[in-house]
Amino acid sequence: MTQSAIIIFLRQAEGLNLIHILISMNTHNKNDGRRDFLKKSTALAALAIASPAIIKAGENDENIAAWFEKVPLELEINGQAYKLSVEPRVTLLDLLREQLGLTGTKKGCDHGQCGCCTVHVDGKRINSCLSLAVMNHGKKVTTIEGLAKGEELHPMQEAFMKHDGFQCGYCTPGQIMSAIGCIREGHANTAEDVREYMSGNICRCGAYPNIVDAIMEVKKGGKTV
Repeated sequence: MTQSAIIIFLRQAEGLNLIHILISMNTHNKNDGRRDFLKKSTALAALAIASPAIIKAGENDENIAAWFEKVPLELEINGQAYKLSVEPRVTLLDLLREQLGLTGTKKGCDHGQCGCCTVHVDGKRINSCLSLAVMNHGKKVTTIEGLAKGEELHPMQEAFMKHDGFQCGYCTPGQIMSAIGCIREGHANTAEDVREYMSGNICRCGAYPNIVDAIMEVKKGGKTV
């Protein structure tokens, strides 16, 4: 349903039977696609239960449409507070990359299978492509950009460089974030543990032995991660 259609509906609905309007506007043409029909039905249902205060809140077409399209979101990302307005369907990954310019977090399979989008939310590793941004309201997010302290690299970053834990480098940010999570979770006591609990992070270059060596060095070194 287009923005113009929503506005016309809101302006013409006053003084009329809302249910009658919904029925007449929601008549399903057999040539319409099922998906289009469901979209229209959902939009009209939302309008039917919307309070008059919300409908009157917009002084113009853009304000009314924006209410239906964006929701407020507060996050702390790499120690910085953000107050945002996002579409409910936007993933945390797309928010980081496309709206905030934090492109260190990579977009690979977009299905949670490769792990290159791994970030930390409240200290725990997640696949950001599988998490809607709005699900993380009020939480602390750490990306690969937030690990180093100025010119001082995080111990895991140093270990990856020392052991050549990357070749093409595309998966490296996710590997590093997941490696830190692996140690925090207590799953890095042996090389076998590391291989098992890092199995969700795919390296197409096959640098797994070096990655394991890097993680084990940080674990044995006892440095805070």
